[in-house]
Formats: sequence, C-alpha cells, structure tokens
Amino acid sequence: MMSSSASSPLRRLVVCADDYGISPAVSAGIRELVVNGRLSATGAMTSMPSWPAEAPALRELQGQVSVGLHLTLTDQTALGPIPGLAPTGRLPRLPDLFKAAFSGRIDPDLVAIELERQLDSFESCFGRSPDFVDGHQHVHLLPGIRRAVLGLFGRRLDPSRCWLRDCTDGWMRIAARGQAAKAGFVAALGLPWSLAAKRAAIPVNRGFSGFYDPARTPFIHSLGRMVKGAGDGHLLMIHPGHVDAGLVACDSLTTPREAEWALLATDDFPARLASLGFVVAEPGFPG
Repeated sequence: MMSSSASSPLRRLVVCADDYGISPAVSAGIRELVVNGRLSATGAMTSMPSWPAEAPALRELQGQVSVGLHLTLTDQTALGPIPGLAPTGRLPRLPDLFKAAFSGRIDPDLVAIELERQLDSFESCFGRSPDFVDGHQHVHLLPGIRRAVLGLFGRRLDPSRCWLRDCTDGWMRIAARGQAAKAGFVAALGLPWSLAAKRAAIPVNRGFSGFYDPARTPFIHSLGRMVKGAGDGHLLMIHPGHVDAGLVACDSLTTPREAEWALLATDDFPARLASLGFVVAEPGFPG
C-alpha cells in the first residue's frame, strides 16, 4: 500500500454511496456511515417505493453529506410510462437499454419526461434540488439519455450548485486498478459525456473508480487498488448497506453491500484510508 507523509498532504477522496432508497436497510446503512463521517456523497433512487419514507431521515443529515439524484432507467419500475422504452412502466434490462441506445431507438424528449418525474420526486420528498446527478448502472452516459440529462441543466438544475458524475479517468490508471475491461468500457462510454459537460461548463469530479469483483477479491483487499493513482477530488463509487427483503426482491447485489459497509464502519477506516494517502472529502463540489 502507498503511505502518506508529512510532506505529502492527504488527497480528498469523494466517497459516494450509490442506491440510497433502493430499500430501507440499504438506506439505514448509508445513513449510519454518514453520521460516522465515512461518506462524502450518496445518490438517491427516487423512483423506488421506499424513497418517500427514507428521504426525511436523510434530510436531517444535510450538511454532513452531498445528496444527488441517481437516475434509474433499468430493471425497476418507472414513475410513469415511457413510450418505446417502458410502455407499461417497467424499465428494460441494461442489455436491452444498451441496444436501444446504440440503435438510435431512444427518444431523448421521452426519456426527459421520466427524468423530470424522478427530479420532481427528489425535490418533493427532499425539499430542494440535488447536489449532483449520476446514473444507476451508468445509464447517464448512453446516447439519447446523455442529451436528456444535459438538458436538465439550465432548465431545472443550476451548474453553480449541481455537479455531474464523470466516469472517465486516465487509461494507465484504469489498467493498473484491475477490472480494466469493464472500467475502460465505461470510461469510453463516458468520454463524449465528459467533453459535453465541460463544454457546457458543468462541474464534474476529477477521476473515477470503484470497479472490483467481490467474488474474487473482497472489498477490503480491493480498496487500495481502486484508488491507485487517484488525485485530489477523485470519486470512489461504492454500494454499502444492509440487506433486507426489499433489496433481495429488486437487486442481485446483496452480500457485497454488507462487506463494504463493514469496512467503512470500522474504527480504523480513516487510518486505513490515510495510509493510502487519502481522507474522506467534505460534502460539496469535488476538488
């Protein structure tokens, strides 16, 4: 592991927990980490049934964590029908969404209607606009969807108050971290997005990681590799939380959430992170 020294100040790591609202137990676990200062940010799935009930407890933690809109366009139930994509309200599987995106079958104007619904749900339950926007399973990077997301800025979101998740990073850093094929693919998808966001003067994070295979290398052994080569303002994507029936019913990612939560919750996590050269970033704009 890389160690820090007095002459090398700790870099700020934006530790972002995805999937707040996916189930009560996941949401509770995320809040526990916020209270203990382990997270910089969390993204809310505002189309999930438990979001309205879980939003007030998160609202009480304002100032302790950045809260974003985790746009959801796969596998779950949309807040309303999307003609051509989810006519019954049931969102497609990720492979089917990919096919639709890259065959030009996604109408950005129709997708924008669902994005507006999810933003409305965020604002009505949380009481204000999100601090950032990203996508569940990185759907915000896809053709058609990308244009709809960018369209929220200026119309609904203020870039002086809201940032976007950039999923790109340097190719050499990606290769050194493991899971290079998946991370590289997502980074390639994200390159047009990153350029478009910068042209629109929308702030983004400085680097991105979080891919690992929990079946082969547990989170506790993957953390150091995932932040290898990362700089100040780098965003680490994680999925911590507790498992309940609600999660099992809607998502296949279960046990690894408990393992991620357990590591972040330990008393020695700040020291572990410092030994890698980082400190959990304060809430706010990355970097």
